[in-house]
Amino acid sequence: MSAKILVVDDEPDLEQLILQKFRKQIRDQVFSFVFAANGVEALERLEEDESIELILTDINMPEMDGLTLLTRIKEKKNPLLRSVIVSAYGDIENIRTAMNRGAFDFVIKPIDLNDLEITVEKSLLDLQTLKEAMSSRDQLMFIRHELSIATDIQLSILPKTFPPFPDRKEFDIYAKMIPAREVGGDLYDFFPIDKHRIGCIIGDVSGKGIPAAMFMAVSKTLLKATALKGIPPDSCLEIVNNILVDESVASMFVTVFYGIFDSRNGSLEYCNGGHNPPFIIAREGAIRQVENRGGVFLGAVKNLEYESNILTLQPGETLFLYTDGVTEAMNPDDDMFEEQRTQESLQRHAGLGIEQLVENLFVDVQAFAAGREQSDDITCLALRYFGKK
Repeated sequence: MSAKILVVDDEPDLEQLILQKFRKQIRDQVFSFVFAANGVEALERLEEDESIELILTDINMPEMDGLTLLTRIKEKKNPLLRSVIVSAYGDIENIRTAMNRGAFDFVIKPIDLNDLEITVEKSLLDLQTLKEAMSSRDQLMFIRHELSIATDIQLSILPKTFPPFPDRKEFDIYAKMIPAREVGGDLYDFFPIDKHRIGCIIGDVSGKGIPAAMFMAVSKTLLKATALKGIPPDSCLEIVNNILVDESVASMFVTVFYGIFDSRNGSLEYCNGGHNPPFIIAREGAIRQVENRGGVFLGAVKNLEYESNILTLQPGETLFLYTDGVTEAMNPDDDMFEEQRTQESLQRHAGLGIEQLVENLFVDVQAFAAGREQSDDITCLALRYFGKK
């Protein structure tokens, strides 16, 4: 598509000079020209044709001069319109006024047509650069809008109502996730399997961004759907692993800890698929790590065998699940938060409710990071057993 140029000048010979000078560009449909004899006609042309991109205008014209025209053009607030002023040699005051009113460049009368050609090409090149920048900005805004929707969708599939089982006095659960980007690859879930048993899942998908978020959604859906059958955790992970291997793209996998908590006696049957082993926090603050039993991460190799284990929470004890975004959080000196600081934070806050326990750990991690940008999703899930009520 040719660039359309409006020439505004009351000299009748200029139109023929322009058409002769740019005849090749006109023939090749690089340029096309529209002409007006003064500012009033120029505004009419602009109203009639919104495709005009560049205006070459004289200053001294009847009815409406070039400086007034520039002011009227500026009022339109159209960033995709360039103006080049044409003025007599030595008329520096008017040239300065024109530039202050929005002219992009100027040429001197008598017009050097070669110089005019260079000025036109430079003006149009700058305009093209601006168009590309605005297009990139619009695309970025669209992507951000889409990511915002994706964030809402992802968060909507995670439990977010706490306490989740207000009528159950034997236990309580609290969880929180802060993604490193608009969407994340961490997951957590908890759901009743039957009257007494609650399934608890936490996971971490390899990679970042949209691919990880999509794989997270698939993994979470498969895990919950399989777990709701009430089968043991090792069988659940074996089934989900085989499905993920068949359906997932190469190089993507997910680490998963899945446990079935029995509210009647505090027992937890669990299987760890390559995830960070959770902690058990005693009422007085003592911490021990859960025995790491299970297998490797899910989605890489088919027909793997996993192993379940059983532990028992005592009244007042808390099962604390987390992703490596906690321990691998870094400060400006490239030091990591690590397990030791995690345990120290949990010990300091062990006497608090589980919501405050989790929230304070996030505060400690952020204080340690000291403003450094978060590089990985951070997710925690805490389950506290109170005993029979």
